[in-house]
Amino acid sequence: MAATVQTTPLLRHDEAGIARLTLNRPQARNALSMALMEAIDAELVAIAADPTVNVVVIAGSGPAFCAGHDLREMRANASEASAEATFRLCSRMMQRVVNLPKPVIAQVHGVATAAGCQLVASCDLAVAAETARFATPGVNIGLFCSTPMVALSRAVPRKHAMEMLLTGDMLPAARAAEIGLVNRVVPEATLEAATTALAAQIAAKSPLTLAIGKEAFYRQAELQLSDAYAYASAVMTRNMMAQDAAEGIDAFLAKRPPIWTGT
Repeated sequence: MAATVQTTPLLRHDEAGIARLTLNRPQARNALSMALMEAIDAELVAIAADPTVNVVVIAGSGPAFCAGHDLREMRANASEASAEATFRLCSRMMQRVVNLPKPVIAQVHGVATAAGCQLVASCDLAVAAETARFATPGVNIGLFCSTPMVALSRAVPRKHAMEMLLTGDMLPAARAAEIGLVNRVVPEATLEAATTALAAQIAAKSPLTLAIGKEAFYRQAELQLSDAYAYASAVMTRNMMAQDAAEGIDAFLAKRPPIWTGT
């Protein structure tokens, strides 16, 4: 009897300030099993404390980015407690992406469906191959994509989100870009290079400034206009007192490249 080959559900490769996390369940279209979600969550915790990483890229191995939750695993453990644990872990992981003090870029090929689409919507930026497709198709199998809806409705206008949620239709990459679900659409052959170039451009900025800016972006978005301005003004005042801000301004005035210290 042949032995079962166990694969690591998540791969990590760091280079030049960029941590690349690759979902590594290709035979299952990188479906989010409990083990994979735990691995992603743990790596994000480690990356948050890693001063050598400025930007994170999330990609998928094999023919797809991510096909959503692992439905076979969920049916094999069909209890209310198991379902609650699955969605609780998924929600924690998605919030970890948003709350990470470093920008996260989704590199999308193949399909990103249900919780896979949720992961794209949760990332700060997304670059998609021209052949990529997106959907929240839970409505087609009697399981409305309620948790993907949280991220999707915060990433795209409401009517577009509702259309995706109510029809379950696949969106081509070009349409996903039109509604704001992804930032850039590139030929599949250049997807990794284009994503890496964008990540490298961002990784060259002050890590302190990136952390301040990402947190402020999401916090101000939940506030009323006057409160948002008051909050952003206070953030910018604190930012102005940072060494990196002084260095950046001095470098700009002196027409030289800045040297960031992250302080």
